[in-house]
Amino acid sequence: MEYTLPTKIADYAVGGDGYDLDYIFSKVFEGTTCTYDDIIFMPGYINFLPDKVDLTSYFSKHIKLNIPMVSSCMDTVTEHSMAIAMAQHGGLGVVHHNCSIEVQAHEVQLVKKYRNGVILDPIILTPEHTVSDCLKYKKEYGFAGFPITENGKLGEKLLGIVASRDIDLVEDPTTKIKDVMTSENIQTVSDKMDSAEAVELLRKSKVGKLPVVDSDGNIVALMSRTDLIKNRDFPMATTDSQGRLVCAASVGTRPIDKDRAKALIEAGVDVLVVDSSQGDSCFQLEMIRWLKTNYPQIDVVGGNVVTVRQCKHLIEAGVDGIRIGMGVGSICTTQEVCAVGRGQGSAVYFLAKYCSQFGIPVIADGGIGNVGHITKALCLGASTVMMGSMLAGTEEAPGKYFYRDGVRLKKYRGMGSLEAMEHGSSQRYFSSSHASMRVAQGVVGSVVDKGSLRQYLPYLVQGVRHGFQDLGVKSMTDLNEQRKDGRLRAEVRSSSAQVEGGVHNLHSYEKRLF
Repeated sequence: MEYTLPTKIADYAVGGDGYDLDYIFSKVFEGTTCTYDDIIFMPGYINFLPDKVDLTSYFSKHIKLNIPMVSSCMDTVTEHSMAIAMAQHGGLGVVHHNCSIEVQAHEVQLVKKYRNGVILDPIILTPEHTVSDCLKYKKEYGFAGFPITENGKLGEKLLGIVASRDIDLVEDPTTKIKDVMTSENIQTVSDKMDSAEAVELLRKSKVGKLPVVDSDGNIVALMSRTDLIKNRDFPMATTDSQGRLVCAASVGTRPIDKDRAKALIEAGVDVLVVDSSQGDSCFQLEMIRWLKTNYPQIDVVGGNVVTVRQCKHLIEAGVDGIRIGMGVGSICTTQEVCAVGRGQGSAVYFLAKYCSQFGIPVIADGGIGNVGHITKALCLGASTVMMGSMLAGTEEAPGKYFYRDGVRLKKYRGMGSLEAMEHGSSQRYFSSSHASMRVAQGVVGSVVDKGSLRQYLPYLVQGVRHGFQDLGVKSMTDLNEQRKDGRLRAEVRSSSAQVEGGVHNLHSYEKRLF
């Protein structure tokens, strides 16, 4: 006799094979706030391969992503390098605003003007730098091809270029760059040349890097053979109607942020994220209304919120997407300091259910510590997940690596930390820049090196696909349907079950992600 999968919620026993999410959150968790680790989902029927899983989803009403993953708008997570890599793989990067308007707009421009294999902010040296300086940069960044200008700045006349072949056999490390650099017959690429011609010129030149210069001979970028190979094929890239990478950026809620928003839109930003630790404020609602009135073509995402009442106010103001999460980040202490917030599992489930009535995508922001958490957030109704600590240790994150106790680390700080506030983020927490006392709602820490996002992000994506396969879910649309009609089943995990579900009873072990 052939087994037929049940298609109606009535075909399921109330007990035995889990419970639908309405029952879990209204009965089992009644009066209790929960997070991702408190829930486990029941497996489904598999009749497809992981690579067939479609993870296409929406960040906001009009911003469609090929993978439901977004990098957080934190100053130790997302600047142009992270935003470029996220968009190339089908996700999205939100450039932080803990900097001047000019700097943030420039970061957005770097994303929108990006061409595969082109470095828009190359390290440039002066003729007075030494071979020792070159070796130091080579060790730090892993390459040794540097353009030379008079003051070591982009936009200046190209004087020469120094590569490994110029310095490898130099015995005196104090030798000036001007004495070893190549300054004649330098091969360059015109900034007016289209991508195909530039790539062909790089191929024929048989060199590692080619300076990109304008009509006056000023260097404006650098073409890299290595980066071109890395970036050659990105069929899943998130692009706009002109084929450029999609980029998001955050703004605050102060009057000056209206000027910031204007500059970002002129720079080509595709979606703006109004960034507040508590999104249900007169300041944010006024900013959202102003943005939607003056720039109706730009999607606006509001937040952060954790209650339906907060969502209602944001939706009435005109948001195109909502960020969910308050005090759940690994470096956030809001719940501890301010005694407000909500377990991320509960917040995502109830708010996603409410917002779906209005066609508003929700972003689960915070609390993501592993691949399983991403899958759980999507199961609970999130359209995308926003990650901070998960991505902060990658090469594309801002900042430099350092070693502590033999471990390679990168700094990661909460935007509510005193250090971040001193750089401007205090407005996110409604703190006056002239306040005599600031209350920290975050800490400064460090995260382990995760290597390049170009290897790490595909691992996360494939992990989610495997999760969907085990659930018997083929796409985000399928997942949403199964959640609504009750086919998606779950149970609550006891503390013992959580221990059992992790690595245990070993003397020692090595955990490799990929």
